[in-house]
Amino acid sequence: MERLNLPLPVSYPPMEAQLVERIPAGGEWQYEPKWDGFRCLAFRDGGEIALQSKSGRPLARYFPEIVAALKAVRASWFVLDSEIVVPVGKEFSFDHLLQRIHPAESRIRKLARESPALLIAFDLLVDEKGRSFVRETLRRRRPRLESFARRHFRPGGLILLSPATTDVKVAKKWLSSAGGALDGVVAKRLDSDYESGSGKRTGMQKIKLLRTADCVVGGFRYAERGSVVGSLLLGLYNEQGLLDHVGFCSGLSTALREELTPELERLIEPPGFTGITPGGVSRWSTKRSEEWQPLAPRLVAEIQYDHFTGGRFRHGTRLLRFRTDKAPRQCTEDQVEGSHRGSLLRLLGT
Repeated sequence: MERLNLPLPVSYPPMEAQLVERIPAGGEWQYEPKWDGFRCLAFRDGGEIALQSKSGRPLARYFPEIVAALKAVRASWFVLDSEIVVPVGKEFSFDHLLQRIHPAESRIRKLARESPALLIAFDLLVDEKGRSFVRETLRRRRPRLESFARRHFRPGGLILLSPATTDVKVAKKWLSSAGGALDGVVAKRLDSDYESGSGKRTGMQKIKLLRTADCVVGGFRYAERGSVVGSLLLGLYNEQGLLDHVGFCSGLSTALREELTPELERLIEPPGFTGITPGGVSRWSTKRSEEWQPLAPRLVAEIQYDHFTGGRFRHGTRLLRFRTDKAPRQCTEDQVEGSHRGSLLRLLGT
């Protein structure tokens, strides 16, 4: 479905943001929560619905409940820039979201019934009259989106309006809550048009909150080439006193790899992890991902991370330092769990 009867093709690239360290301040900025989900452009042309990911992949078959909700909107034409999320309790679950990318339609529909997704809209690119607004400034697009939402989004439905503010203090409060439902904060210039694609990123900036945690190095993997360490496998002790594998740390310098390798090899001792082990829970595991060396729990690493969800660090972490002053048993999961509790769904009025 390359092109519908709309001013924009389905392959239209969404606007992308530049990653910065601080929230910009000033009257020219609007702030929005950066939701932790799948970025999606939602197209409707009469009875045809297309959901397109940021990478250009179609998503409609994985979210039949969102397709049905878009068809129920009393507008026959529109294009929304949005985020697909899956609420579980008072938070959004990226793990539940990933489970939707499944080849079996029966499995997808079962998950859609049990944990329906939401579509959070934050920009209107084409309205119900087929008019494109991508060349208009955000200062004009945002009121059009709010008006569209009032007229067409059903209260309590699966399509919601993302909040926005021009108050930097509110944005900082949102950022302090990042790590659960939020992935950070997005700042958009009110005088900017919709900068499609990744070439020009002057109109939108994203800010993420980075945290630190002390973890036990419970194992390591060798690099794909050579005989030096490739990544450190990180662990935290759970409430039962078992060491769970919670993520990894790579991106080590060549000098550090060479220095660490003999030290880690001297610590090789099974079982390494006494709770959840590496490579045992993901259906994407490969032979290489299961090949790891267990270590005696003696080495503590302080790492920097952005997300801890579903019992693990979402992305690779960054090594800050090794801590000889901290006992491995002090590296517990309460460092990371509960740090972002509290319902951010209230921001959406649900």
